[in-house]
Amino acid sequence: MNAMPEARSVDAGRGVSWWGEAWTLFTRNVGMWIVLGLILIVALVLLGIIPLIGSLAAPLLVPAFVGGWLSAARKAETGAGLEPGDLFAGFKTKAQPLLALGALLLLATLLIGLVMGALGFGGAMGMMRGGGPHGAGGMVAGMSAGLPAMLAGLVLGFAVAMAFWFAPALVMLRDVPPVDALKASFAAAMKNIVPFLLFGVIYLAAATLASLLFGLGWIVLVPLVMLTAYVSYKDVFGA
Repeated sequence: MNAMPEARSVDAGRGVSWWGEAWTLFTRNVGMWIVLGLILIVALVLLGIIPLIGSLAAPLLVPAFVGGWLSAARKAETGAGLEPGDLFAGFKTKAQPLLALGALLLLATLLIGLVMGALGFGGAMGMMRGGGPHGAGGMVAGMSAGLPAMLAGLVLGFAVAMAFWFAPALVMLRDVPPVDALKASFAAAMKNIVPFLLFGVIYLAAATLASLLFGLGWIVLVPLVMLTAYVSYKDVFGA
């Protein structure tokens, strides 16, 4: 186990630069990054169609897939060739800590769902879906009733995203224990909240564009987002 890495604060504009640096890395191996992205998308889609088990397995396995992707990014940066099996490097070399990270992500996802449910999210959605002559009124009432739950979900989801953004890299590339990786990731994201907000704005715009034309843009956006995780990790924590 390595010592806990120290995060540094970066300029706000780095939230934009991460996209440019990820794009440069992407264009060096366009074909293979797209292949890896398609494998990941298909794997998650197949998991999603499995009732109950699939929705639980996806967050459990995602950190291991991300770990493999980060390892592939480091490999590509040295000029080495990529192959489809690189996506599974996390399962081969760091399966236990990455799956533990996935279990924590699953737990966090379930807890967010429970909090939103306790605040009446399910009932609010039922009101919004209600038909009949008072359908419009029901939709407005449902939106009002569900606002606290949606705000709670947004805040908690953002906190979880910050805790998990750098965590797979810290586990895979620095051998940091899962819980320590989550703490370090959250602290680093808070330390760089402005560049992260800029990054998020660009992501929302890119996701909107990617969803056009039957969502084909995600074939490029998924690999690109994965590579931003790598370049932002390097920027904040070093190589």
